[in-house]
Amino acid sequence: MEQAAFHLSLPCYSVTKTKAYYLNVLGAIPGRSATGWADIDLFGNQITFTKGEFDFHYKTYKFEDAVLPAFHFGVLVSASQWEALRDRLQAQGVHFEVNALFLEGKTGAHRSFFVEDPNGYKVEFKHFLEPEDVFRTQ
Repeated sequence: MEQAAFHLSLPCYSVTKTKAYYLNVLGAIPGRSATGWADIDLFGNQITFTKGEFDFHYKTYKFEDAVLPAFHFGVLVSASQWEALRDRLQAQGVHFEVNALFLEGKTGAHRSFFVEDPNGYKVEFKHFLEPEDVFRTQ
């Protein structure tokens, strides 16, 4: 199956602070924007942030030995992109919510880390040890 980029639209408290975080901290590329919204290119995926608030009542869930944020979005990247981003963020002192290897020795084994943006959104960066395992069930 041909890979396609995703589009996600999320509310944010401050378009300016959110845009600065994604561009300056995570290394995203700016897209179109106006006073009340901004498009961000995050590894070829389009995220639109709009001024506003959102509330989600189920904050976490357990996966293996980790407690993960229930409401999050993520980007699948190559191992080299994942390592470079992790190293750059660690050098900047960015706090990782989770930084772990999941499903070790099983189908779907992957490394993930989560960071929190200025709006409280959890952003996951994930790479599969075997890239063909992204949707494999066995």
